[in-house]
Amino acid sequence: MEYVHYSVMRQEILENLIPPQDTEATMVDCTCGEGGHTHLFLSTYPNLRVIGLDRDSSIQQKAIQRMERFADRFTPKNIWFDDFFADAQENSFDLVLFDLGISSYHYEESERGFSFRKDEVLDMRLDKTAPISALDVVNGYQEERLADVIYQFGEERYSRRIARAIVERRKTGKITTSEELASIIYKAVPSGYRYGHIHPATRSFQAIRIEVNRELDRIEPALKGAIKALKSGGRMAVISFHSLEDRKVKWLFKALGEGENPTIRILTKKPLIPSDTEREENPASRSAKLRIIEKR
Repeated sequence: MEYVHYSVMRQEILENLIPPQDTEATMVDCTCGEGGHTHLFLSTYPNLRVIGLDRDSSIQQKAIQRMERFADRFTPKNIWFDDFFADAQENSFDLVLFDLGISSYHYEESERGFSFRKDEVLDMRLDKTAPISALDVVNGYQEERLADVIYQFGEERYSRRIARAIVERRKTGKITTSEELASIIYKAVPSGYRYGHIHPATRSFQAIRIEVNRELDRIEPALKGAIKALKSGGRMAVISFHSLEDRKVKWLFKALGEGENPTIRILTKKPLIPSDTEREENPASRSAKLRIIEKR
């Protein structure tokens, strides 16, 4: 069955990211993916131009095809968002949107081992030219380093047991598939942990993916660069999907929005969350948190 991609919190984002109506405006969709949010904004605002960033060239092609009728107002760029803002000029953009994490496409179609429910080659790279893959992390990291990755980026309480089981299994040959890795993790954790509300491999897979793509390292420089690139009065929205992402966003906004010379106004004292209806229709949205700021 073909998967259906849902862009999360569409209404909340539309209500809070409103471009100037009397002139052309520019928005940067920093995690364009298949183009759900970009398509929404281009359809809603005829004077808006969108720059769509994505380092994954495969999913970017889907966005380009989807945006065919908006080709004159859509500019795709195959680049990480932190690299884009490192070179962006100050006061250039009216709106910026970050939808952190990865797309349903990566779990369901990419065939890169993101999902523990599939039997795929361990890869997990969003940038297919990157030097380190999940295969390298799982088979090459020493036990202590692997345990640290799983604990720090997955907040996994059984990180030591899981790392020990992976290293022990490596003695008989390389671990090459997502299904094989998931099975090792499943057997490594206590029996009572195997039947919780999430699969016991969920946190470890998240951790390895974050390590491979340096996801958390990119957030702070990207947000700082995006704020510099915003025009005065411009707005930025950030959707996060787990506590590690959200804490980084929250702390940075707090640091820049308070004190003697704040550079931003925090418009969401508490993060917005999906409606009951959205969570019911799209269970993947249930952990989403939306934070919005305005540049002074």
